[in-house]
Amino acid sequence: MNKDILRKLSYGMYAISAKDGERAVGCIANSLIQVTYDTVAVSINHANYTNEILKKNPKFAVSILGEDIEQNTIAFLGFQSGRERDKFKNIECLDVEGLSVVKNSVGYLICEVIDKLETETHTLFIGKILDGEVLNPSKTPMTYAYYHAVKKGTSPKNAPTYIG
Repeated sequence: MNKDILRKLSYGMYAISAKDGERAVGCIANSLIQVTYDTVAVSINHANYTNEILKKNPKFAVSILGEDIEQNTIAFLGFQSGRERDKFKNIECLDVEGLSVVKNSVGYLICEVIDKLETETHTLFIGKILDGEVLNPSKTPMTYAYYHAVKKGTSPKNAPTYIG
């Protein structure tokens, strides 16, 4: 199979956040889909700390990242582990229902895990949408293709779309 075909699929770029006690934890996700009008599914690697936290505390936020998002936001949330550092320390966030939402994002969804499916490497968390808001209507949501082609971004090994 020509694995390059997988890079032609359309994805967005999202910051997923949850709470570990009082501390915000999270990661970058590019594999999030709307399943129904009030349900989304997001794929999180088993090795990610966010996966562990979502299994304990099922409420999470999805920040929809725009094309103008600071590269550091993706670096802090996507290429470090929340086990060792406070990933949200240097990211300006809003507190929405106790969850961290990236302030400079297009908007957000607040979700609660209602089901999950385990694969060999990832958990697919099914989330019921509880709330959502457009924060910056003039911003253009970033696609995964834009992230690679324009921002020259890379994917960490834990990303669902990582191709070694």
